[in-house]
Amino acid sequence: MIIYFMRHGETTGDVENRYGGDYDDHLTLKGRKQTDNLAKKLLDMKIKKIISSPRKRAQQSAQIIARRLGLPAQVVKTWRERNFYGTLTGMKKEEAQQKHPELAALTQSYKNNLPKAETYNSFKKRILDAFAHTKTLNTDTVLVVAHSGPITCIARELLGKELKIHDCGLIKVDTKTMTFEMLGGVEPK
Repeated sequence: MIIYFMRHGETTGDVENRYGGDYDDHLTLKGRKQTDNLAKKLLDMKIKKIISSPRKRAQQSAQIIARRLGLPAQVVKTWRERNFYGTLTGMKKEEAQQKHPELAALTQSYKNNLPKAETYNSFKKRILDAFAHTKTLNTDTVLVVAHSGPITCIARELLGKELKIHDCGLIKVDTKTMTFEMLGGVEPK
């Protein structure tokens, strides 16, 4: 099975410089255009199924692609982004730095656990379970529209790679050989 993992397009939270994670923001006009441009490239990928995180930004991205590919997009809760930022979620980074500098400093490593946040181990288990479930689908090519957190978790935990995923970044994973290919908007960390 081939699974393509795509990060959503640019969001309002990106433009406003907010701590995202569990923050449920929308795509910007630029994000919609980025997604539509990627959707055109996906036409030749023989995708048979589209799965989306339940967050609005991922669902909006998945719907743009679904229209281009003529496929429905299914929302799967387990592919949602990690609530990494806890009490900082949705807060502008500048404001967080002023009000909670000790918490803002903890955001530098995914291993840290902020108050009211999902631990990395809990998140990792959820994402690895989501990956295992996706592999059981009765199809040969799937697109998962998600976030940088789930995609970097898959790369780190299953492929042994540290990656940085930009807006509309795309990787291809062959689940038989557990090899991957960076197809754009992705770079090694």
